[in-house]
Amino acid sequence: MESEKPTKDLVVDVSANEVHIALMENHRLIEYNKESSQGTHFTVGDVYLGKVKKLLPALNAAFVDIGDQKEAFVHYLDLGLYFYAFDQFVRQSNQNTNLKDLYSGIKLGDVVPKEGKIGDLLKPGQMVVVQIVKEPISTKGSRLTAEISLAGRNIVLLPFAEKVSISQKIGSKEEKKRLETLVKSILPKNYGAIIRTAAEGKNAAVLVGETQSLIEKWESSWKKIARNKGVQLLFTEYSKTTTVLRDLLNDSFSNIYINDAKICEETRKYVSLISPEQEKIVHLYNEKQPIFDHFEVTRQLKSSFGKVVPMKQGAYLVIESTEALNVIDVNSGIRTKTTDQEDNAFEVNKLAAEEIARQLRLRDMGGIVIVDFIDMESNDHKNALHKYMQELMESDRAKHNVLPLTKFGLMQITRQRIRPATEIDTTETCPVCHGTGKISSSVVIDEEIERKLAFYVNEKGYKSLILKTNPILGAYLKRGVFNSFVSKWKKKYKCKLEVVETTDFSVLQNELFTEKGGKLE
Repeated sequence: MESEKPTKDLVVDVSANEVHIALMENHRLIEYNKESSQGTHFTVGDVYLGKVKKLLPALNAAFVDIGDQKEAFVHYLDLGLYFYAFDQFVRQSNQNTNLKDLYSGIKLGDVVPKEGKIGDLLKPGQMVVVQIVKEPISTKGSRLTAEISLAGRNIVLLPFAEKVSISQKIGSKEEKKRLETLVKSILPKNYGAIIRTAAEGKNAAVLVGETQSLIEKWESSWKKIARNKGVQLLFTEYSKTTTVLRDLLNDSFSNIYINDAKICEETRKYVSLISPEQEKIVHLYNEKQPIFDHFEVTRQLKSSFGKVVPMKQGAYLVIESTEALNVIDVNSGIRTKTTDQEDNAFEVNKLAAEEIARQLRLRDMGGIVIVDFIDMESNDHKNALHKYMQELMESDRAKHNVLPLTKFGLMQITRQRIRPATEIDTTETCPVCHGTGKISSSVVIDEEIERKLAFYVNEKGYKSLILKTNPILGAYLKRGVFNSFVSKWKKKYKCKLEVVETTDFSVLQNELFTEKGGKLE
């Protein structure tokens, strides 16, 4: 019997200041992104007109000002083959120029030599068109390229280029020829393209429409360059929502849920452009319950982003991160499914590998990752675990490399880092100690509660109250039939007092409510 394809749901939570995006696979959270709608943010794919600030001959690179506090960095080898053409266009464009004629009239000429020096092409104060390939991380600024590309679902547009490349994953020679002929026929002068795997089998209308929209996006930046030669954002990548869709949308996508009508309509238009047959999967969510609560995203975020990540049957991971290194420790906990220690270690390690592959995507962890698996003696098990980890990482879009286990049982994974790792604070301030780590003596807890009770009965005039407590404190206050604390307080203050126990409260936590449920503190 053929196994069912995993279903993917995209859940988008739009708030006043941020957009949160959760990718669910079979209702399990596997990717999480967020983008802020306030302030300046430097995102992979954004294109700027930048100003060269300082040359670094020893590194054959330069610092470029793109408006960030940290100066961005571009290496000589990232200036691209046709940097001269981009430079000529920036220098000669002005408001009195016909920009289309200027662009098409520029000769691509000689390519930039591989062995050149940064000082041959750049000078301090020079304005250059650059694109972010790596977001600012920690103390480092953005990493830039001057070889601009505009990525669509089926086509990657390359301004000032002449080559049309085709994805090697398209096997049919006839299909490759069809796509190459079609794309070449619709590209204006001085444009190249990369035909992506997703273009296979797509009809001409879809490819023409997408190519034209990418060209319009690039050409819309020309007026900004002509009008103002200062540091500025020329255009941004699509929103995170559409970027995720561009890279991931396939037949296994079942639904896209969005709780904002405007973003929903934008997404629907984008899906209709890149994959018209899937337009119907976009849904507007307008229920009362928060969208992330409804799809259990919030619960999974809280359980997945802590230092300790629980797994099935008592096993767990401990994740520690530094600027250069991420370390993951695998612990079996109380799990002893089999009596054979070797088999048990192998089973736990396989379980851990599944969760680690998910965690790398979920937290977008990059750089070097060292995994300390449970020690195994069998080389067959070690090789099988290495192969299993490689299979699990195949669906990860970031470039990565998984090395075999060392003799100490450590696995090294390198994963491309293009943006800071996602961090979510899963802790909450304790309502009893208020973050100090110290609580009042349990001996005097009854006196504290009585003082609050006296205030609300005598000063505020309440005659019927509800006291919520942890079950342990509740049992202490109700101990004894006629001489319990609760009985004494009822007689002393001539009031009605009901104790409601809840496991959500910490041991000494307590709160007073009116009989209708209104909180009094």
